[in-house]
Amino acid sequence: DAAGLAAAHVAAEYEPAAELPTRGQKRYKKAHLGTQFKCNPFGGSSHCKGIVLEKIGIEAKQPNSAIRKCVRAQLIKNGKKIAAFVPRDGCLNFIDENDEVLIAGFGRKGHAVGDIPGVRFKVVKVSGVALLALYREKKEKPRS
Repeated sequence: DAAGLAAAHVAAEYEPAAELPTRGQKRYKKAHLGTQFKCNPFGGSSHCKGIVLEKIGIEAKQPNSAIRKCVRAQLIKNGKKIAAFVPRDGCLNFIDENDEVLIAGFGRKGHAVGDIPGVRFKVVKVSGVALLALYREKKEKPRS
């Protein structure tokens, strides 16, 4: 009986380390504060259509030295202007100003990727045709 009393005493004394309050967790905040609709240019969706305003070259961060080809686009749904990376060699030639492009995230949930500062999105389609299909010469861009 004495051993049982001792065990109960130890159990009462033990207190686990205090956990982070749920609101302090980044994932919880992202899901529950509603900022994904306000702050995210896509408004919570995975892809978004936009109109190309201009083609831009963004200099890579140190220690790399390159000009990454990007476009500035204005989203159709809310009018926000964003910079989007154009992947693959020579694909910027398929994109003209005032083209409609489909834009997706860049794979890091709203962070810039690699050595391209401030670019959080990439171009997936141009005028309804996949950029990869144009690059591999499977399809041609429709004449408009």
